[in-house]
Amino acid sequence: HTLVFFFFFFFFFVKFFFGVLVTIYLLVLTVASQETDGFRRFLRSAKHFNYTIKVLGGGETWEGGDYMSPPGGGQKVRLLKSALEDIQEENKVILFVDSYDVIFSSGPKELLKKFQQAKHRVVFSAETLIWPDRHLEDKHPHVREGKRFLGAGGFIGYAPNLKKMVSDWSGADSDSDQLYFTKIYINPEKRKSINITLDSKCRLFQNLHGALDEVVLKFEDGRVRARNVLYDTLPVIIHGNGPTKINYLGNYIPNLWTFETGCTICNENLRPLSGLQSEYPGVVIGIFIQQPTPFVTVFFERLLNLKYPKNRIQLFIYNQESHHEPHVRTFLEYHESEYQGVKLIGPEEDIDPVTSRNIGFDMCRDNIDCEYFFSIDVDVVLKNEDTLRILIELNKPFIAPMMTKPGRLWTNFWGALSADGYYARSEDYVDIVQGHRVGLWNVPYVSHIFLIKADALRTDLKDPDLFESATLDPDMAFCSKVRNKGVFMFVTNMHTYGRVLSTENYQTNHLHNDLWQMFENPVEWEERYIHENYSKVLKDAFIETVNFYSVTKHFTCLYLSMEHFGQWSGGGNVDNRIQGGYENVPTIDIHMNQIGYEKEWHKFLLDYVAPVTEQMYPGYYTRFDLAFVVRYKPDEQPALRPHHDASTFTINIALNQVGIDYQGGGCRFLRYNCSIKAPRRGWALMHPGRLTHYHEGLPTVEGVRYIVVSFVDP
Repeated sequence: HTLVFFFFFFFFFVKFFFGVLVTIYLLVLTVASQETDGFRRFLRSAKHFNYTIKVLGGGETWEGGDYMSPPGGGQKVRLLKSALEDIQEENKVILFVDSYDVIFSSGPKELLKKFQQAKHRVVFSAETLIWPDRHLEDKHPHVREGKRFLGAGGFIGYAPNLKKMVSDWSGADSDSDQLYFTKIYINPEKRKSINITLDSKCRLFQNLHGALDEVVLKFEDGRVRARNVLYDTLPVIIHGNGPTKINYLGNYIPNLWTFETGCTICNENLRPLSGLQSEYPGVVIGIFIQQPTPFVTVFFERLLNLKYPKNRIQLFIYNQESHHEPHVRTFLEYHESEYQGVKLIGPEEDIDPVTSRNIGFDMCRDNIDCEYFFSIDVDVVLKNEDTLRILIELNKPFIAPMMTKPGRLWTNFWGALSADGYYARSEDYVDIVQGHRVGLWNVPYVSHIFLIKADALRTDLKDPDLFESATLDPDMAFCSKVRNKGVFMFVTNMHTYGRVLSTENYQTNHLHNDLWQMFENPVEWEERYIHENYSKVLKDAFIETVNFYSVTKHFTCLYLSMEHFGQWSGGGNVDNRIQGGYENVPTIDIHMNQIGYEKEWHKFLLDYVAPVTEQMYPGYYTRFDLAFVVRYKPDEQPALRPHHDASTFTINIALNQVGIDYQGGGCRFLRYNCSIKAPRRGWALMHPGRLTHYHEGLPTVEGVRYIVVSFVDP
């Protein structure tokens, strides 16, 4: 890594002395040991305000520590002292700032004006919190209003005064610059001699550590800056010191996203894949199954539908759950040969989730053909088939598609960090989630799904302990280390990508467990089990008897759950399951409440049947009572004698297919001499029950027929 200084020169005429106009020169210095995403962001903001940049120095390795431990930063003081030795101009103003976590929100003219208004020769940024030695708190001078503790991440002053300030430095590179400057400031004689003050009201510098609630975005005339609402000031320099970093402010300032332009950087440095002459980039897709999860079969169906050449994909599948072994096994049985390669770790190998993540990363690191690792937890519903292509084309070291949960403000990212490094809601979070602001967003935390470049895994993120922490869960530990390595994590909401399932109440004690997910995951349940043409019935004209689309083939497996339960009624008149204990027209059946599906079935009727019934009979409130699955078979109960239903009207849904699973069946309405053949699987038949529609069940002559029956308004 190369150690560099960045010089920003600016000439500004500010004072008259004895009738002579004096030229003030501004020189801005910063130190960086490597070109990180944060450093590039710093340069971008400097370029926006037309600072002239000159690079000096080099060949040194950073030995100055980091912000997480008190020592560190001494190397900056040594380098500053060396640079100041070559500066002889009395009227040169030096601005010294960090770079990885700093952005400019205004230009040199405003900076110098505010510096002159401070009426001191040296102005330091100010902090809400004292660091690194809290025992020095009482020695800090009190201020009339504002912050009273010194921040070493940014200061401005005349060169002679700064020379005097650092002249006594003889510390090690790993010593604390913050502590060094603090001790100068709290010494009354030195403070007066050098003429030091603090920017207590954040007119020049805004340190974010401990001050998140003070700062909001201010949009004005096609540009964005930060406003300190506590002091009603507009800082020139924003410093994301401590664990908070720049937070969401860096997604806007100075003009990365505005209401007038939207995202100004979203189309920069893209990697187009359309029309690619060579092979697509090699990708390892890591699939992680760490808990019982609904709709795993659907997950693999969507994985197959990704629009990316399978011969450029290797799969790494980690499955910790025995319950999901059949799902994984079935997928691989039919599709393993389509992929470039597959590595499976099953529950029998007893590998913990953290180790599995590292193994997945290594599968990409060790394969020279791998350019990307695409990590997906199995509870992700990846609706957008172009997701992988879109993420690759955006060409970021680390990027995630925004995922949501229906009806909630939950997403797979955090908009900001709190002072202690945990979740904080950024002021733009809701607008991003609801799509009012669209773009690329640098965020401090992502989970469930992300794409990371193999180059990053082989360099900045090569450590084997990325997911390990004594205090943080693996996802938080990983994101913390990614941030500390200077790799930006981006989230994009420029397209709709999908959602994340709720897994909290998922039970695995049924034959078809996903059928019970109507309350926890209603959107996924509807997509899986309600017929795609169901809504057409609400637009059609009705007659007294209606036959319509209702459920998909996946729902009709309900009859298999009934067979698995196995406790079919005997078909006799005595039936203790119903009120009164007597059934006038008995069938071979199992009631919904016997398998614990009564609540789900009632919601199905309210959400999908009631709209149909109320359209047929406007103003007629729909109530439901008995619901059961009936089995017809030639050697058991092939048909049902003529009868009226104990209902105002009845709905029955065909659970299997006439002509394939059975022959015969259907319903005959005797009064009208009208017979309706057994409907197709998943279709519903609705007809009046009492008085007008005396009917019988026609014989099933071969196979087994299953229907689900509900009585409405009994």
